Amino acid sequence: MRTRRIGEAAGLAVTFAVFSLALLNASQAADCPVSHEQLANALKASVKASGGPSNGGFDTHQWASVVTRDGTVCAVAFSGSKPDDQWPGSRVVSMAKANTANAFSVKQMALSTANLFAPAQPGQSLYGIVQAGPPSPEANVGDSTQFGTPSDPALGKRIGGTVVFGGGLALYNESGVIGGIGVSGDSSCADHNVAWRVRQALSLNKTPQKDAIIYDLGPDGKSASGFGHVKCPGHEADIAHELGAGVGGYSLSGLTPNK
Repeated sequence: MRTRRIGEAAGLAVTFAVFSLALLNASQAADCPVSHEQLANALKASVKASGGPSNGGFDTHQWASVVTRDGTVCAVAFSGSKPDDQWPGSRVVSMAKANTANAFSVKQMALSTANLFAPAQPGQSLYGIVQAGPPSPEANVGDSTQFGTPSDPALGKRIGGTVVFGGGLALYNESGVIGGIGVSGDSSCADHNVAWRVRQALSLNKTPQKDAIIYDLGPDGKSASGFGHVKCPGHEADIAHELGAGVGGYSLSGLTPNK
């Protein structure tokens, strides 16, 4: 009799744990700015390898991640047909980019991860910021076959991470910041372009000011604005200019690119 009661109690405990987890996941899904399907569709439509437009870089497949305002990962997707169609390492990078853009943006000011490149260089005001917030080891825990699916094991976790190059944008609706998106899998400049396209497609681009990538690094490596980003070797700056996602750096009729 006693053994049966213990078994019943254990069964109730497991049932309660499963029920609690289901409620937690439902709550997190409700807080997420986008659904997995919305993110995946917008990403695929924004990447050349999956039928979208060129973004000026390698035009490879991409990862995209979204976090809620408290930094919880709530959606992860990829543009290919399976997880290893895009750089495996970019999954965690996309989460860290989403976290960074969300963490350093407020209602009055949006900062893309590209805007943090110059301040994070040696001798500048944010030097060392990357070491201050490394991603959680939990990012790579779990069944890898579920990476980028609605059952990605990183969902519901605060992976963290701080990235100071292009590809991360805060998500805004009419009320303010509601999370962040990170894109990775190409050059950092192309990642910024893809993230810009995806955010626009999701109609979560109600930023208080443009958080564009700024190509204003001089020969000495210093940024005139203080928020500049290094120029990548492809045509990313041209695409950014066309999208309204970048400042400077683009070519004019094949001439030498501006600073």
